[in-house]
Amino acid sequence: MAAKRRFQLVLIKPSHYDDDGYVIRWWRAMIPSNSLAAVYGIAADCAGRRVLGPDVEIDIAVIDETNSRIDLPSLLDRFRRQGGFGLVALVGVQSNQYPRALDIARPFRAAGIPVAMGGFHVSGCLAMLDGHAVGLDECREMGIAMFAGEAEGRLDLVLRDAAAGRLAPLYDFMKDLPAMEGTPVPFMPKQYVQRTLGFSTSFDAGRGCPYQCSFCTIINVQGRKSRFRSADDVEKLVRLNWAQGIHKFFITDDNFARNREWEAIFDRLIELREKGGIPLGLMIQVDTLCHKIPNFIVKAKRAGVTRVFIGLENVNPDNLAAAKKRQNKITEYRRMLLAWKAQGIITLAGYILGFPADTPATIRRDIAIIQEELPLDIIEFFCLTPLPGSEDHQTLWKNNVAMDADLNNYDVEHVCTAHPRMSRAEWEGIYREAWSLYYTPEHMETLLRRAAATGVPIGSLIKLLVNFSTTVRLENLHPLQGGLLRLKRPSERRPGLPRESAWRFWPRFVLETLGKHAVIVGMIARLLWLRRAIARDPAAGSYTDRALTPVGEDDDETLDLLTQTTGGRAAVAHARKIAELTAIGRDG
Repeated sequence: MAAKRRFQLVLIKPSHYDDDGYVIRWWRAMIPSNSLAAVYGIAADCAGRRVLGPDVEIDIAVIDETNSRIDLPSLLDRFRRQGGFGLVALVGVQSNQYPRALDIARPFRAAGIPVAMGGFHVSGCLAMLDGHAVGLDECREMGIAMFAGEAEGRLDLVLRDAAAGRLAPLYDFMKDLPAMEGTPVPFMPKQYVQRTLGFSTSFDAGRGCPYQCSFCTIINVQGRKSRFRSADDVEKLVRLNWAQGIHKFFITDDNFARNREWEAIFDRLIELREKGGIPLGLMIQVDTLCHKIPNFIVKAKRAGVTRVFIGLENVNPDNLAAAKKRQNKITEYRRMLLAWKAQGIITLAGYILGFPADTPATIRRDIAIIQEELPLDIIEFFCLTPLPGSEDHQTLWKNNVAMDADLNNYDVEHVCTAHPRMSRAEWEGIYREAWSLYYTPEHMETLLRRAAATGVPIGSLIKLLVNFSTTVRLENLHPLQGGLLRLKRPSERRPGLPRESAWRFWPRFVLETLGKHAVIVGMIARLLWLRRAIARDPAAGSYTDRALTPVGEDDDETLDLLTQTTGGRAAVAHARKIAELTAIGRDG
């Protein structure tokens, strides 16, 4: 039957504003949005099933604002031509993106177009607070429908309500998280994927994490019970993407090592790679104890894992205990990292600054220890941030502790609350200093030499080093918010800030862009020169240093990692006691 009406579904993943008030957007963005891919996959399934009736076609448009401009006049005209029949869905909105999401929604609501908003901010606030805290009433006042929870099996309802002109103020599914097996898989058409650096896309193989880290929002939004896609589901999405020439994936599970189906998924990916000829390239996220799972790291390599992100967070056990991250054992850090190095896989680690025991001096000491003693490639520094939806935020909120009122700053690179041992200026200063302390020319050369000796792909490492060593300095942004060729427009400045004249804005922007890229080109040239020098060094393959030295029995006496903090010494004593009890149990 020929379609008589066309429902316009516009999926928008908002960006957020930089410190000058401009939308953060790139010609090619660093990170693909899994929320956008997941919702697109569900929406495409709804369209295929004609959930709005046999005479209604659903037209889906996708906008990831980190790499695409929102052409408001064009979108408004699109809805106008269809009599306002459709829905603008603000997808995967995080707390730092919430102000921008409201600004995007405002003109659509003024034109009478239905708008819905979902993501971690709405879901986290409803899960942990009273439902009115942290700006949610602004959605109610504007008539934006809030969606809390996950969209599998629920998007049909929202689309039907929007089509009938009866969107509810709230769709709350937080207490009814869906199973993932057999549901529509995350997918993005090629024209959207190619706007991401590396031509990569993403999917979640599972959701939920069993741990209780107090700074984490995921456990309160996605739950602590493992839910997962089947190996068949994963094969389906890989083949869908391979059919359009895409074979690089970021598996976004917060902790893939705790996905109960990890081995079945890896086995299927190994089969697709080794027998099916699909040249998979994967990045996964894991915890610091994954090396203890038999065959996990070996199978990760065979499945195509080239990069692994590890929630290291800190090297001081006192800080880890304060954040309820007790699963991290610093006595296992070197053994774990060396296991990944043995497979030639690039290691990236999150490292949080601003735990209660931190001071600028201790942070400088800890970074030096990491450089010297841990075989880690890339560190991503973050400020400890009370994100709405986390236990940390809930505790501060209940106790009426002052926190930054501007949600745009909740991007884990701005200081949002007071610290017991550092002033705001000290905390902000050591955050910026940390990047220059770790990514020194000398240490980047060491990282390249370690890569040459362990089989880590140097070309891929150089790309990461360029990004992580320059983005904070040049753009005043976290590297994960980075990309290739920053794009700005005078019209995209945050409401309330003055609009700059074109005569002032564009010459300055062009000169700044040229200056930044001159620095980047210089960094690339330096690293490529080092790569060439290392390649010509006949001893490069036998390079070693303290970090690459195999774990030894005297580590607990010689490593600063284990001797410079009270918590470190206590961790060593605890590990010894466990070893002794285990030996006694074996002998008995």
